[in-house]
Amino acid sequence: MSETLVERGTGAVAGPIASPKELLPYAIFGGLLMSLLVYFVGAEEGAASLIGGSSVHEFVHDARHLLGFPCH
Repeated sequence: MSETLVERGTGAVAGPIASPKELLPYAIFGGLLMSLLVYFVGAEEGAASLIGGSSVHEFVHDARHLLGFPCH
């Protein structure tokens, strides 16, 4: 049989790469982007639509069903 000797490291534990304060603008941007995506998937049709016609509706039609939004 062989014996394995394991030495414990004495190095310092690495801290976080970025602080939450530095990540806040990216989190806000991501939240706005997700909100815009949910709007186009769930509410872009009818009288309140920003883009006329049914092109956006047809483009996100399957996503509407996948996310449980009523469609037709």
